[in-house]
Amino acid sequence: MIAVADFADPDLARFLQEHLDDLTPTAPAESRHAFDLSALQQPHVRMWVARDGEQIIGTVALAGIDADHEELKSMRTAPARRGQGIASRLLAHALDDARRRGVAQVSLETGSMEFFAAARALYARAGFIECAPFGDYTDDPHSVFMTKSLGPNPDDPARLSA
Repeated sequence: MIAVADFADPDLARFLQEHLDDLTPTAPAESRHAFDLSALQQPHVRMWVARDGEQIIGTVALAGIDADHEELKSMRTAPARRGQGIASRLLAHALDDARRRGVAQVSLETGSMEFFAAARALYARAGFIECAPFGDYTDDPHSVFMTKSLGPNPDDPARLSA
């Protein structure tokens, strides 16, 4: 089940800290761009949690860059649950949400190291393509930047009447 994140949930705080801990050995501090719990609670961020029963098994967030461009953040699947399609479902959920709200483009920053190869493959399968740094990012050998243009909202009345 995927639901809006409850930031008061101590399990979410632990899950997100594990995410940050996983990233620590992958790049120098200045090249790690994951949001911590407080950054995810900003008004321009939307976050969801996937659960199996009471257990958090994945997270995803979207952070606004401007009116029609958002950034994918905090994409993580519990290590023991990787390879089960959880990340694909979370990504689809976030992209569907963005599309319904009229967001035209979703971009992301991920690592260039082997640790992130599966993530980069997931994003490529979902239609993301490599791009130049966006927003406040700059070129960094530890980063890969990807973006995806979203098609029109399938429920948009203007589209349905065309």
